[in-house]
Amino acid sequence: MFWKALYNFLLFPIFFIITLIISIFNRKIFRGIKGRVESKKIIKNFINQIDSNDLYWFHAASLGEYEQIKPVLAGLKEVEPRAVFILSFFSPSGYDYVDDDQVDCKIYLPFDFKWTIKKYLNLIKPKKLILAGYDVWPNLIWVAKKMNIHTVLFAARFSNRSSKLFPVIRLFYQNIYNSFSAIYTISDSDNEQLNRIVGNNSKPIIRTLGNPRYDQVKNKSDQFTKERTLSVLQRPKRLVMGSMHLDDEKKLKQSIISILKEIDDLSLIWVPHTPSEKNIAQIENYFILNNFSTERLGEKNIEKINARIIIVDSIGKLSQLYWHAQIAYIGGGFSSGVHNVMEPAIARLPVFFGPNYSNFHEAEELIVKGGGFSIESGSELFIQIKSLLNDQSKFMNSSYSSTNVVHDNLGSSTRIVRSLIHD
Repeated sequence: MFWKALYNFLLFPIFFIITLIISIFNRKIFRGIKGRVESKKIIKNFINQIDSNDLYWFHAASLGEYEQIKPVLAGLKEVEPRAVFILSFFSPSGYDYVDDDQVDCKIYLPFDFKWTIKKYLNLIKPKKLILAGYDVWPNLIWVAKKMNIHTVLFAARFSNRSSKLFPVIRLFYQNIYNSFSAIYTISDSDNEQLNRIVGNNSKPIIRTLGNPRYDQVKNKSDQFTKERTLSVLQRPKRLVMGSMHLDDEKKLKQSIISILKEIDDLSLIWVPHTPSEKNIAQIENYFILNNFSTERLGEKNIEKINARIIIVDSIGKLSQLYWHAQIAYIGGGFSSGVHNVMEPAIARLPVFFGPNYSNFHEAEELIVKGGGFSIESGSELFIQIKSLLNDQSKFMNSSYSSTNVVHDNLGSSTRIVRSLIHD
């Protein structure tokens, strides 16, 4: 009762008020709040139109977690073809860009007030509530447990440096994680850290089942059969700067200019994390001022663009663009955390990223296997890329190692579907 009272009367109200204040100045957060208000009507209309006892509620924080959910959802649909799927998002960057035929209803996750959560769960009455990754909201889990709704967290990741292991914080999360019916971790190490958090009493079912995002990356790559039969050395000598945050840009853009001047047959694909007109225009002007030709991708065939710098001005194309390059840098590692490193890995690219990757198992494994490289500065990126491009043997070893990380981790979605059915 102490932890529930602390969360409901202090922690979440403070978070909610701060969010409302920030939304006045932040369009994305405002869009999320507005979307939650609209989702009430969406879910009511949807529930009134269906009649099913096999309704599953999946939740993803954003687009990255959806990539984990997609192969699980598809596998579950094969086993239970009459099942109905509701998919909720925390962030507009997930809600706005997901259009999946297998999702029957898409909503925003409601505000985590106890009464709001209870209304949604009473309305939906899900057979199971399934969360991907890290986006765990206490009242959602506590109320679901009280209503005897089976709750599952999969692709769970727990770093040995996580604040959740600190004494007082651990007691709070112990209460939350012990309220789950089952938790499926990515690795044995995650499993060990989770067991340290939950303790010895009233444990949920805990299994190590891997990361289904590997399966999703492999499924998407199957669209490019022709490209996959070609050696990565037969592609244009291109560097993809994918999911670039402003922090990555500030840290690396001068060194990127140096790389392009040093290696005169190297071209660049620049993919902003947020492709707003302002962001695109700024980076476009920067390269033009440094005497490089630029062109926006738009809907054009990338192989027919002659500009040295190709700037991607829309969402949803990055996974395909890796197949038209030889090396990738993935953004986020100098700010909130590195983005999806598996899509360039399955495309056989050596993968670079910033230092903030400790909560990302895939990035850690790429480094261990020799397919990934963490860099601390632009000058380090310059040296490493030049070294790879000047040493074909080293480049190919990194290329194969990168892809092998994905292949060695396939099958997680099948294991998760199996466990969802039987647990």
